[in-house]
Amino acid sequence: MSRKTSVRHFEDNLSELENIVTQLESNQLSLEDALKAFEKGVKLSKDCQSVLTQAEQKVQILVEKQDGERLENFNPEDNQ
Repeated sequence: MSRKTSVRHFEDNLSELENIVTQLESNQLSLEDALKAFEKGVKLSKDCQSVLTQAEQKVQILVEKQDGERLENFNPEDNQ
């Protein structure tokens, strides 16, 4: 899958996941439909996480190649 395709795929999956969350939060689905939506949401979430993990690995490789240094783990609390 090309980079543009994987980014588009990620964006589509994320949008669909957001729609599922909205549906589940509305409490308008039957139990059966809610379970189906939840199952699909879990799959979409795993797919999105996989794309994000791959992107993170690519960034780490690029940074290591550029500087010859190791990438430090990001800690948002250090930036406050």
